[in-house]
Amino acid sequence: MESVLQFTPSSFETSHFEPPSRWLMLAEARALYEAGAALALWPLLQLTPRGDGHAVLVLPGLGAGDRSTELMRRYLNSRGHDAHGWGLGQNLGPRDGVEARLLRRLRALYAASGHKKVSLVGWSLGGVFARMMASLQPDLVRSVVTLGTPFIGSPRATRAWQVYEKVSGQPAEDAARRQLVSPTPPVPTTSIFSRSDGVVSWRCSVERPGAAAENIEVLASHFGLGAHPAVLYALADRLAQQPEEWRPFDRSRLGAWVYPDPARLQ
Repeated sequence: MESVLQFTPSSFETSHFEPPSRWLMLAEARALYEAGAALALWPLLQLTPRGDGHAVLVLPGLGAGDRSTELMRRYLNSRGHDAHGWGLGQNLGPRDGVEARLLRRLRALYAASGHKKVSLVGWSLGGVFARMMASLQPDLVRSVVTLGTPFIGSPRATRAWQVYEKVSGQPAEDAARRQLVSPTPPVPTTSIFSRSDGVVSWRCSVERPGAAAENIEVLASHFGLGAHPAVLYALADRLAQQPEEWRPFDRSRLGAWVYPDPARLQ
């Protein structure tokens, strides 16, 4: 545990990014169409690799609960995973006891699965919790996938920081927590982001690529990330991998019009 906490300020980004434009925020209404597209393409989404039955803990975004991730979990279960909701009601941020309860839930899933490592999937703020858990308990975590999660830059580069402060009672700028969240967790890690995200600046979700760390770009709204067919396909592909056989996502299978090159960071 002690080694995890020995991050230096230089180990995470402090860049200033602007929040998404108001036009992008208004365009978040397209999330309904993205969910409809997932249902329409459900038979094709069954062509992804099957999982091996390991447990997957799915964490919702700010103000959302397990109902928001139900379609995602149903899909993962249909592909051979054992997907679970976080079970803590609405995600109102790191209120007293939330992080400790999440770690207990992680340990319980690990024990219930016969001491097999658990994958963590976090949407937006849920991804912040997922990265924190993987940094604190890497021995229990198989992989981390985040969807539109802001883990670098200023929290004020989102359209939700004031809501976060109001519901959580915590300051958006929290250096101690960022020291756990911003560095890449010591497990296979994937950040899925969209440049057309209307809530979180996409630049805040760009992972530093490494031996087992990557970015996958999609064309989606922030509120649609949990149901977008391109996200579901990539998610199933990543979770089906064995950790010791991890390889970067092959976006060429469906082309740049589905998965643009995330390396074009300008």
